Amino acid sequence: MATAQPYDVEGAASYAPIPAAPAAEQPRTKNLFAYILFSSFFLISLVLLIIKQEQQPELINDTSSSTPLSPAPSRGVAQGVSEKVFRQLSGGNLSFAWTNVMLTWQRTAYHFQPEKNWINDPNGPLYYNGWYHLFYQYNPDSAIWGNITWAHAISKDLIHWLHLPFAMVPDQWYDINGVWTGSATILPDGRIMMIYTGDTYDVVQVQCLAYPANLSDPLLLKWVKDPSNPVLFPPPGIGPKDFRDPTTAWLSPDGDKWRITIGSKIGKTGISLNYETKDFIKYDLMDGFLHQVPGTGMWECVDFYPVSMVGQNGLDTSVNGPGIKHVLKASLDDDKNDYYALGTYDPIKNKWTPDDPELDVGIGLRYDYGKYYASKTFYDQHKKRRILWGWIRETDAESLDLLKGWAGVQSIPRSIVFDKKTGNNILQWPVEEVESLRSSSVEFKDVTLVPGSIIPLEVHSPSQADIVVSFDIDKKTIEEAANMSYDCSKSGGAVNRGPLGPFGIIVLGDETLSELTPIYFYIAKAYNGKPDTHFCADELRSSKASDVEKIVYGSTVPVVEGEKYTIRSLVDHSIVESFAQGGRSVITSRIYPTKAINDAARIFLFNNATKAKVTASIKIWKMDTADIHPFPLDQI
Repeated sequence: MATAQPYDVEGAASYAPIPAAPAAEQPRTKNLFAYILFSSFFLISLVLLIIKQEQQPELINDTSSSTPLSPAPSRGVAQGVSEKVFRQLSGGNLSFAWTNVMLTWQRTAYHFQPEKNWINDPNGPLYYNGWYHLFYQYNPDSAIWGNITWAHAISKDLIHWLHLPFAMVPDQWYDINGVWTGSATILPDGRIMMIYTGDTYDVVQVQCLAYPANLSDPLLLKWVKDPSNPVLFPPPGIGPKDFRDPTTAWLSPDGDKWRITIGSKIGKTGISLNYETKDFIKYDLMDGFLHQVPGTGMWECVDFYPVSMVGQNGLDTSVNGPGIKHVLKASLDDDKNDYYALGTYDPIKNKWTPDDPELDVGIGLRYDYGKYYASKTFYDQHKKRRILWGWIRETDAESLDLLKGWAGVQSIPRSIVFDKKTGNNILQWPVEEVESLRSSSVEFKDVTLVPGSIIPLEVHSPSQADIVVSFDIDKKTIEEAANMSYDCSKSGGAVNRGPLGPFGIIVLGDETLSELTPIYFYIAKAYNGKPDTHFCADELRSSKASDVEKIVYGSTVPVVEGEKYTIRSLVDHSIVESFAQGGRSVITSRIYPTKAINDAARIFLFNNATKAKVTASIKIWKMDTADIHPFPLDQI
């Protein structure tokens, strides 16, 4: 088999110094000759790139002189919601000369987003009369937060979407400062109750009721705000800005009342308040809290739902009984992350108890270890599954969002099931419908990655890809490794080498690896002698620009005996959603490259460990563009 020397990243970019190593095997493909030609072209191009002088592209905003910008104001906090400006980069200088080509490339091809302007939380998702409905926080006037309105879109498959007219706008005294997050409950008789948070004219958070004007309309075009609004005010002891985001309702044990829970805080203790109602207009505050965790601060966007320990189907929110766990999730205002825990719900005492107090809400597991917030699930009765939506925010300067004309997208919807193998976490996986976008593919099997090797892969459309890769590592190497600790966020990324890692894939890298985003595993031998597997996404060298966030995300991920190390990454321009071990751990990355865009983007396999030899098999699909456009209302 033909061989090639490991790629010289030390001479190409600020990356790990790769020492001399045995030759790495090339991928076995259906067209080996084409691959050899590509590799030769790759090396020749590298030499030419090093010696040639770069040309300056046409600028959309010439900031090469680092013109000072006034700091962006805080947005949302004064109104009593989480900060909506990415504060780390909100002001100061735009130090990079961004071009039209760079900024245009950032817009996604198959993630949901409106045609322009700001979006944040997904709201009230549901399936009704043949259509999936998604409502979301939207500013119709600008690419920054404000004037929050409920926008509305529908889909047959959760992938291709039609924009509809706004469902609700801030036009009443009780929601004039914003129609904020809410949830839908479908009653047994088919009625839909939408409970949402309104921000009053004097900045008090209240709960409000809305419902469709015409249930015979499958598009649910018109919504009515109930004349009894607001139906709930902050109870005694709760601050006027600390009472928001009601959940989907579930039935009480007797089946004659509905219960909802609402996030709040007392001091620094995050809490979940519980209410009962018969008609969604009059409510009784229940004794105590559904749950509370000291030190976690304000709980936003609380979610509460059952998962089956024995089946693969999702469950309606009201289901309880043997073989069922309940997930309690909160979005923490303090650190802008979504935490969840598994536990047991006692409907008589109306208490939820975590299975493991050390993995309680806000101090343990997260849905996603990257940029992912304000998530919301719903039960899809059509396919009997639970679907998760989440908001993916920008991590660039606000001034860049204004240049682009948009900010924020929704994640690819994910299905949620209980992880039967570990018994202590959930599995998240992209909904099966996303695979309908797969077109041509390439596959490389049993690629040997010796220590210090990087192998480029010949791939079409690396900016729009679905990547599935598995890795095998010699168990003897793991057993012989010395004990050590590791932390993705403090590791310095894939540049730092150890006996058993890092190894993985590089996405959105350019030919010379001056820009690159490694998604990788790092195995650290714990002091008890057992291996701890870490799953990380390294953005430190993802962009030449300095006015975007570049950090390392990650966490440990359980690897069950007999499992390979597996990653699935959905690459969609400036967003990469990566799932390890079938969805036990997920990382969403926001990437803003300046060189690794369009045809210049590349995908690589790599092994930067010092001792471990890794064998990889990878399949990469080109992803088509989703059809997302306004509904042709004139044709109704």
